[in-house]
Amino acid sequence: MHVPGGSGVLPPAYPDRAAWGTASKLRAWQAEALTQYMETNPRDFLAVATPGAGKTTFALTVAAELLHRRVIDRITVVTPTEHLKVQWADAADKAGIAIDPAFAGRRGKTNKDFTGVAVTYAGVAVNPLAFRVRTERFKTLVILDEVHHGGDALSWGEGVREAFEPATRRLCLTGTPFRSDDNPIPFVTYEHGADGHARSKADYTYGYGHALRDHVVRPVIFMSYSGEMRWRTKAGDEVAARLGEPLTKDLTAQALRTALDPTGEWMGAVLAAADKRLTEVRRHMPDAGGLVISGDQNSARAYAKTLREITGQAPTVVLSDEKAASKKIAKFSEDESRWMVAVRMVSEGVDVPRLAVGVYATPTSTPLFFAQAVGRFVRARKRGETASVFVPSVTRLLSFAAEMEVERDHVLGRKNNNEDGDIFALEDDLLKKANEAEGASDELDAKFEAIGSDASFDRVVFDGGDYGTGGDQASDEELDFLGLPGLLEPDQVRDLLRKRQAKSIAAQKRSQRGSGDEREDPTPTELATHEQISLLRRELNGLVAAWHHRTGQPHGVIHNDLRRKLGGPAAAQASSTQLKERIELIRDWASQRRA
Repeated sequence: MHVPGGSGVLPPAYPDRAAWGTASKLRAWQAEALTQYMETNPRDFLAVATPGAGKTTFALTVAAELLHRRVIDRITVVTPTEHLKVQWADAADKAGIAIDPAFAGRRGKTNKDFTGVAVTYAGVAVNPLAFRVRTERFKTLVILDEVHHGGDALSWGEGVREAFEPATRRLCLTGTPFRSDDNPIPFVTYEHGADGHARSKADYTYGYGHALRDHVVRPVIFMSYSGEMRWRTKAGDEVAARLGEPLTKDLTAQALRTALDPTGEWMGAVLAAADKRLTEVRRHMPDAGGLVISGDQNSARAYAKTLREITGQAPTVVLSDEKAASKKIAKFSEDESRWMVAVRMVSEGVDVPRLAVGVYATPTSTPLFFAQAVGRFVRARKRGETASVFVPSVTRLLSFAAEMEVERDHVLGRKNNNEDGDIFALEDDLLKKANEAEGASDELDAKFEAIGSDASFDRVVFDGGDYGTGGDQASDEELDFLGLPGLLEPDQVRDLLRKRQAKSIAAQKRSQRGSGDEREDPTPTELATHEQISLLRRELNGLVAAWHHRTGQPHGVIHNDLRRKLGGPAAAQASSTQLKERIELIRDWASQRRA
């Protein structure tokens, strides 16, 4: 049996094909999940698989088998976006299953040539009764793609439940099952844990870490950029701050907004650096493409103009309210042009395998949206390909980057009571923005004014570790990292980063000795006390993230272990001496573990 993404396709005459147990073209996880599904024959099944792992192939194989066994005779695919309806229809057609992506609930009927229909969550919510009638008339398999969207709004969840409660089978798919709110996801089982909270329970999970080890997805190198930001507040005050330094939530948001200003120097410098990286990657992947994920339409157009000035080529600009959006994405996927600029709609589910370089240029910073966005770059075509994503040096985003391999469930009723800071705490306002359709930048507060910005290379985040000590934008260190070969195995990337990190540190020490300064203390005395503490806290948080990646222990547990051993308050209130002691202790743990 051949499946989409393999070397062939399923023949349209299902009775003539091989039995499902003899399939040879499925990936190991797909075959294992399929075996589990067919042995248990569940009415509801939740498959959690990292973006790029092949959820569509798995679902269509299940559908083909259920059709073959006459368990079902109709299929309904529910997706977050209009574009994904077409993408599902195309993939199903290759598998010999005819799906109508133009079906509308109010019409109620479709051509007899079609075995199923593809609709959006929003479309179901508009007229759930029409879909319920269809679901009751036929033995229906409902495939809920990126099912966490079923909880985006109360009306969506209620509509999905009403429409598909009578379904013969429901197959739920997601790459990011966690949400930051308490909206339950339809047809997903929740189990209460010892802490009293209800957690979503997947029937089969295939995470990014597992997929990376199986060479199913690409490793991702995150290139982080900091810089000095200057802006004027609503009250008319001028503020200056460095992106990435400890700031209040509001100041961090304003600094990030200043960095993403299309007229500022920061975005121009980062786009230029990303294009250099794309050039390097294209030495090994000639068709490699880049994607800029913008927060609004006006910014997207401005970023496209900047890229055209940098490259001499006009990038593809994709806005979700354009009728030609799907065709633009399909064309970009098939050609060899350099850049595409899009607003949110390309952040999830869109299959453009040649995307290898990304720029995260949106203020949205929920774990859900970040995981979806990065998922556009991890789809592997052959071993050795790496992806590079350029991100603002914001602690929250870098924490997400360091925790790519963490598998998470949707937790109901969780409160943000972690005194050391829970990066997955409730962020209702940000989540709301992430789920809303994009608007133009002139809808933003007109009183806010970005005055100026500059960009400086900060560090690389890879495999849960930080590499790089900061520097000027044109530093040799930045050029070294930009010039990383685009065709390396994860272990080779890690070794190369470690060598370059050691080289950079050694060069700094030689420079200090040459100037008569032989101190190795990372908090030199010429820094103000608050600056010393900020540097130490940042170093400790980076080590905690790396230790979490190595052991699987939550950040809060690691911080609490350090405090139990050494005493003292939470990291936010700890003195410089206490922070240094914790840094040394966690380094000792790492040394003992290596030994």
